[in-house]
Amino acid sequence: MKLKMVLLSAFTLLLFCTCKEKPKADTVKENYLDFSKRDDQFTGGIKMIPITTPNGTFKVWTKTVGNNPTIKVLLLHGGPGGTHEFFESFDGYFPQESIEYIYYDQLGSYYSDQPNDNRLWTTDRFVEEVEQVRKALHLDNSNFYLLGQSWGGILAMEYALKYQKNLKGLIISNMMASAPAYNKYAEEVLGPKMDPTVLKQIKDIEKNNDFSNPKYSELLFKYYYTEHILRRPLGQWPESINRAFKHLNPNVYVFMQGQSEFGITGNATLKNWDVTARLKTLTIPTLTIGSKYDTMDPDHMKWISTEVQNGRFLFCPNGSHCSQYDDQEHYFPGVIKFLKDVDNGTFKKS
Repeated sequence: MKLKMVLLSAFTLLLFCTCKEKPKADTVKENYLDFSKRDDQFTGGIKMIPITTPNGTFKVWTKTVGNNPTIKVLLLHGGPGGTHEFFESFDGYFPQESIEYIYYDQLGSYYSDQPNDNRLWTTDRFVEEVEQVRKALHLDNSNFYLLGQSWGGILAMEYALKYQKNLKGLIISNMMASAPAYNKYAEEVLGPKMDPTVLKQIKDIEKNNDFSNPKYSELLFKYYYTEHILRRPLGQWPESINRAFKHLNPNVYVFMQGQSEFGITGNATLKNWDVTARLKTLTIPTLTIGSKYDTMDPDHMKWISTEVQNGRFLFCPNGSHCSQYDDQEHYFPGVIKFLKDVDNGTFKKS
C-alpha cells in the first residue's frame, strides 16, 4: 500500500510538471546576432548606399548592428561633417536590450564620399539623403526610429517635419529648435560663466577672424568643451570621441555651423535656422533630451517636448552636449524606456 501511494504521488508530480506551460521563447533575443538571412552578412552589416543628388551620385556608409523587426534606430551624428563615432558608446547598451541600431556617416563625413561641393550642404538635401537611406534599409513606420544628436537633431527634426508618416518614433538629443535661441543661450548664459580673461581672448580671436590661430581651439577645448561638450579632462576623453574630432570634415562644419560650438559664427548657413513654429505639427511619439551642462538650453528641450503633440522629456543632470558619454546613468535608461514604451504601445507623453 505504501509503495502504491509513492507511485501515485510520483505520477501526479510528473503529470503536473508536463502540463506546466513552458515560458515563451524570446525570438528577438535569440535572433539578434543572426546575420544568416541578411544581405549584409558578407560585410558584417556594412552597406555603402548610393545617394542621388542634383549634383551627382555618391555613396554613404552605414553599418547595422543586431536584428529587431520592430525597433530599428537610425543614428544621425552631429557636426555637420562629424561621424558615427560619436555614438560608439551605444555598443555598451543597445545590444543587451536587443535593440537594432544603424551607424551612418552622412555625405561629406569620413567614412562616406566627401565631394568638395558646398551646394550639397543644405538641410533640404540632407533630408532627402536620409529618406534614400531609409528606403535602402527597408525601414518604415512599423520599426523606424530616428535619433539625432546636435546637428543630427536639426536633421531629425527637419526629416520628421516632412516625412513623419515614415517614422515610428523620434528622438531629439541635445539640440534646440532654433539657432538664434542657441546663440543667445551661449552668449547670455554660458559665456558669462567662463573666466572673463579666457572669454575675452576667445572673442578677440573671433572678432579678428583669426580662427586658424591654434590658441583658439586650445582655449575652446580646455575651458569650454570640457565644461559643456564632454565633462571630463581632455586626457580622459574616450578614444571614440577623439577619433570623431580627428575625422571631422572642416569644410562641411565651417560652412554650416561656423568655427566652433560656442554658438554659430560668421555667415554659417545654419545661423538663422528655426523650426519652433512648426513643431506643433509633429504627432509621432517624440523624446527630447536635455542636459544640465549642455551647450543647449535644457529648458528649451523640455519646451519642445510640450510643443509637439506626443512628447516626453529626458533630463540628464550630470550631462553636457555628449550626455551619451558623461551621463550614461540617465541617458541610456531613458532612451531605452522610450523605445520599448512605443514598441509595446504603452508610451505616454510627459
